[in-house]
Amino acid sequence: MKKVLGIMLCLCMVFGLAACGGGESGGGAAVEAEYNLGMGVVLDTDSSKTELAQVDATVAAVVTDADGKIVSCRIDCVQDKMEVVGGAVDAAKTFKTKMELGDDYGMVAYGNAIAEWDAQAKAFEEYVVGKTGEEVAAIETTTNDHGYAVAADEALYAGCTMQITDFIEAVVKACADEKGQSFATADTFTLGVAAISDASESTAAADGNDAVVKMYSEYAAAVVGADGTILAAVNDATQPKINVNASGEIVSAEYKATKRELGSDYGMVAYGNAIAEWDAQSDAFSKYVVGKTAEEVAAIETTTNDHGYVVAADEALYAGCTMQISGMMEVVAQAANYAR
Repeated sequence: MKKVLGIMLCLCMVFGLAACGGGESGGGAAVEAEYNLGMGVVLDTDSSKTELAQVDATVAAVVTDADGKIVSCRIDCVQDKMEVVGGAVDAAKTFKTKMELGDDYGMVAYGNAIAEWDAQAKAFEEYVVGKTGEEVAAIETTTNDHGYAVAADEALYAGCTMQITDFIEAVVKACADEKGQSFATADTFTLGVAAISDASESTAAADGNDAVVKMYSEYAAAVVGADGTILAAVNDATQPKINVNASGEIVSAEYKATKRELGSDYGMVAYGNAIAEWDAQSDAFSKYVVGKTAEEVAAIETTTNDHGYVVAADEALYAGCTMQISGMMEVVAQAANYAR
């Protein structure tokens, strides 16, 4: 009898524990895993030439696990070009990234490539999954007949035959991003990256002054949960300046680093009397959008301040981010919509 009672007590304990653990099939509670979202940008103006100002920027976003291994990667490329003839600029010019252009980028149609840029970039994204930043940095390359540094690994080269040096550098920077965002989840998630460029601050040559081409870009990465809300986000910006004289010659090209990378050197506190530097205010915005959908980020209420800037109307957000947020809103919402 005692043996039977003992068995019944054990069964009761088992059923009791199962009842407390619900949520997942089989009675076990889902276990959250820790991840980190990082973003890296690599930019140059080296392709600029007489009567053409050009900015090329590769942006990579990665999610890494607790061991530093990449579980998801997204890459895109800004290739902003502006003709400057007779000192005239097109401040209303609009731009698309290479991923947005898709087949219209023309690598297959005009370059006899094995696949379009977006497809080859996705092949690289898949290849780095499971690797650490150090392992990505060590990806072996070889120089092809056109002088491009391409993958030496046959498996990668089978899907990505274009130059990969900027891909490697941007992904390594993203893996080492000390200003990234951590998050935890037991569910599946997607990752998106976006870049939006604007040339509205460009000025034409006049009164002996050179034309100044300012093709500025804002970048964002967003991790989106199964319910459509943002689990983590990061945003950044670049402000390269290319001076072109009235004859169309490139006089100078200025670029130091992204705004996040510049940190206190960006000078918002020192020269603009800001409450905090750009990177700190950007961080506050990134944390504010967690839990929101892309539509909710796009609909964040704003107001125009005394300087004509579009700033947050919400006091909680404004307490940490008093700078203009319209660009950040747009690019973070876009990154969330692009998540895959």
